[in-house]
Amino acid sequence: MAKTTPEVAEPRFDETMTRLQEIVTQLEGGELSLEASLALFEEGVGLSRSAQGVLDGAQKRIDILLAVDANGVAKTTPFTADR
Repeated sequence: MAKTTPEVAEPRFDETMTRLQEIVTQLEGGELSLEASLALFEEGVGLSRSAQGVLDGAQKRIDILLAVDANGVAKTTPFTADR
């Protein structure tokens, strides 16, 4: 029987932003060791990239919804999750 790894759900966008704010607050406090600061910075970079991916996906969805042809007529394109 093949072992499967459980899928870990990515945090929601608002949770990601909250965690990023917590990290910034801790880093700005200046009370952390270099190692702790680097670990938080690394976590923050990962969260920032994740959040940017969510924003990029939202922008693509908006572009599809607001698309118009050369005559200014709204394009109707079926929306799929991979777009």
